[in-house]
Amino acid sequence: MTKPDIRRYTIEQIREFNERGEYYHNPDAPEGPELGDEFWKNAVLREPLTSKSVHLKLDPEVFEFFKQQGKGHITRMQNVLAAYVKAQKSR
Repeated sequence: MTKPDIRRYTIEQIREFNERGEYYHNPDAPEGPELGDEFWKNAVLREPLTSKSVHLKLDPEVFEFFKQQGKGHITRMQNVLAAYVKAQKSR
């Protein structure tokens, strides 16, 4: 089985692709379900969530633990923090 090729683009990037003629649209793609007026009446426009850049002091042992696991140590630290937040919210 091949790995799916999933990419994320902002709406601005998609518009740029379209302007350059690089946007591919599959005319044979199935249509999505019809969303009735009731759906749109209750729809809410939200601002996209963005990451925050922060400076963080860590104990040397904590940093070394994650860094020794190789590339992606910052992402792993973020995942641990996200799991902690999720666990606390579900209490």
